[in-house]
Amino acid sequence: MVIPGFIANDRTTMELRRALAEAGFRVHPWRQGVNWGARPDTLERLKQAVHHCGHDEPLVLVGWSLGGLYARELARAEPHRVRAVVTLGSPVWGDRRRYTNVWKLYERVAGHPVDEPPIPDCEEKPPVPTLAIWSRRDGIVGAPSARGTEKTRDKAVEVNSTHMGFAVSRRGTRAAVREIVRFLAEVGGGESRD
Repeated sequence: MVIPGFIANDRTTMELRRALAEAGFRVHPWRQGVNWGARPDTLERLKQAVHHCGHDEPLVLVGWSLGGLYARELARAEPHRVRAVVTLGSPVWGDRRRYTNVWKLYERVAGHPVDEPPIPDCEEKPPVPTLAIWSRRDGIVGAPSARGTEKTRDKAVEVNSTHMGFAVSRRGTRAAVREIVRFLAEVGGGESRD
């Protein structure tokens, strides 16, 4: 399941979902409309979205930007439903006011401080295999935050992409998907593409 970033939706992640499908994954959108920022019911709505995917097997959650933070918290809440978490340019570590360029806009739109969301927000690694894909060309989320630390993820991989490129660029999405396939093979069970 692909979870879009802030002020993005399933249409925005179409190219990313296309790249995942080309690699053999059965891909599901988040079906929640525009991501206007964390809401008190965000995790409950994501649990329902996972349920509507209709799979008995755990899913790979691919979260772009803010969507990666949601994916991490969903994996923490429902580890039996999640095979792995992949974050694409997500601010998984550090001070978001320091490492993101959109925190003021986020606070205006979401209606709460960027560092006090109405859902759990833990830097510690979720209890499932976790891959952080980042880029020094990101332009929105600083590399240290998106890369994280050994305590926040299992593996970090740099790809040559802009922040938007992770979701909309043919080159950026294909580079990210190659790393996802490689990571899933490394952590085991790489043959299933759900």
